[in-house]
Amino acid sequence: MRIFFLTILFCCISYIGFGQAEVGLEIGNIAPEMNLPDSDGNMIPLSSLRGKVVLIDFWAAWCRPCLIEMSNLVKAYNEYKDEKFSVGDGFAIYGVSLDKDRKQWASAIAKHNLSWINVSDLNFWKSEGAKIYNVRAIPASFLIDGNGIIIAKNLRGKNLFITLESYK
Repeated sequence: MRIFFLTILFCCISYIGFGQAEVGLEIGNIAPEMNLPDSDGNMIPLSSLRGKVVLIDFWAAWCRPCLIEMSNLVKAYNEYKDEKFSVGDGFAIYGVSLDKDRKQWASAIAKHNLSWINVSDLNFWKSEGAKIYNVRAIPASFLIDGNGIIIAKNLRGKNLFITLESYK
C-alpha cells in the first residue's frame, strides 16, 4: 500500500513539475523578448513590433505540418496586416525558424511568399527562441497584443481567423 501511495505522489510531483516548464508563458503574461537575426544577419527584436497584434510562429522548412499551415498564415497576414484591433494596430508575424540550413530556410521563405519578419539563429532545436518559449514541437505559435501580452496560443487554420476577428 505504501508503494502505491509513493507512486501516486511521484506521478503528481512529476506532472506538476512538467507544467512548471511553461511558467511565464501563460495567457495574460508578457511575452518574453527575443532578438534573433533575419536572413541578412540583422538582429530583429520581438519588441520592435510593439503596438501591433503579433503572431510568433515557430516553424522550419523541414516541417511538413508547418509548411501546410503557411497558406493560412499568408492569407491571415495579407488580410489583417493593416487592420485596427481593439488590442493593437495592425497584424504582424514574427516567424522563428528552427532550421539549421540557411539555403533551405531562405528557399522556403521565397517559395511560400513569407513576406513578414523571419528570423533564425540556425541552431535547430537549440535555437534561442525555442529555449525561451519552451518549444518542443512545431508548428507552435503565440499571439500577443500590442502591449506584448500573450492572448492566445497554438492557433492554426480557421482558429487564427476566428481569434483575430474577435479582436476587431
